Amino acid sequence: MVKSFMTLAVFVLSVAGAYAQEIIQVQGTSPGLYVMHTVKKGETLYSLGRTFSLPIKDIAAENNISADKGLQLGQNIKIPLNGTNFSQKADAASGGAPLYHKVEAAETLYRLSLNHNKVPLDNIRKWNNMSGDGLKKDTYVIIGYLKGGGGAVAHTPAPAPTPTPAPAPVNNTPAPVNNTPAPTPAPVSNNNPAPPVENNTPAPAPAETPTKPAATPGSSFESQYLQQTGNGKNATTEKGPGGWFKSNAAAGKYYALHNTAQRGTIIKVTNPLNGKYIYAKVLETIPQIKGNAGLIIKLSDSALEALGTNDAKFYCELSYEN
Repeated sequence: MVKSFMTLAVFVLSVAGAYAQEIIQVQGTSPGLYVMHTVKKGETLYSLGRTFSLPIKDIAAENNISADKGLQLGQNIKIPLNGTNFSQKADAASGGAPLYHKVEAAETLYRLSLNHNKVPLDNIRKWNNMSGDGLKKDTYVIIGYLKGGGGAVAHTPAPAPTPTPAPAPVNNTPAPVNNTPAPTPAPVSNNNPAPPVENNTPAPAPAETPTKPAATPGSSFESQYLQQTGNGKNATTEKGPGGWFKSNAAAGKYYALHNTAQRGTIIKVTNPLNGKYIYAKVLETIPQIKGNAGLIIKLSDSALEALGTNDAKFYCELSYEN
């Protein structure tokens, strides 16, 4: 009995260890992203080329070794990430194994995106089932996927148990959504035939949504702004030149860089020339480079059209929490 128990314990620990090793952590910043791989028994340059979907000559050149020379057990091999073996498209999750970034102290989602080929923020949120933009130090965030290769495909199922906080919720999300509506109509229709009439009453309310489709995405930012500023009574105002930065944010979502407003603050930005305004969420401070000198704010490029301007620098008025 004791022998059986010990055998089972060793098996469990070995499986747990195998899962822990399956997390592939990305290192460096774009355009020099890479992963480090420790050579295991029986691995060759050929097998690594299949695993990481990369030509053998590229791996050999990156590590300054001969393609004809064998690898040593425990040797660390640098695997470059590029368009050949690395995907950050929205549908990349259907390909190979996920690649992770370990969050550092005070790191923002915007900064993480910049350091990893400007991967769209919405893609990061989708892959990691994130509802907001907050990041916690020492957690692992998926920033892309290894394109399917011989070995990569074989490893794909293994990472799933390890990144419980990220991939698992993504797959589970649709389930609760489908289950929730099912019980709701059942009691309504079985218990009271009358409620369906009441359900028809709210119909006019949704009709208002199509009236202002563009305002819908920003409505949450607007409500946050009103809450932060006490309906605008406790707001600080600022006037001056603004700029913009390229962003992959979804249409109707506006983000900002600002030097004094805290991260997460909602700023009301108004174009005094036409009276148009938007609400933008602060991601972090404006980078201190020559091109940003004198700017009071930088907005994601989707905000420019909403404000009715296409100038590289434009005059604007800001209002945000004291």
